[in-house]
Amino acid sequence: MIHNYRWRLGLAEGDPRYDSIEARLAAGPGIAVPAITVDGELDPFTPAGDGAAYRAKFTGPYDHRTLQGIGHNVPQEAPEAFARAVLDVDRF
Repeated sequence: MIHNYRWRLGLAEGDPRYDSIEARLAAGPGIAVPAITVDGELDPFTPAGDGAAYRAKFTGPYDHRTLQGIGHNVPQEAPEAFARAVLDVDRF
């Protein structure tokens, strides 16, 4: 986990075995499967929004939820709302 943060900050090299996957992801392919994105209103690392900034990436059924009073770790801080999103997306 720590390596992931170091890599994302450019402080460590990535694993070259995944270079081809990274290149495909960097190209920004559309996501066609049903999706619900979730923001914590109080996330100190990623400001909550309405999902508009990345809505175009999702080409299939889509919904976005901002959870009031929740921070960065949505599954731990709001397990019921997180589980509801998982169950709801299965119904799309």
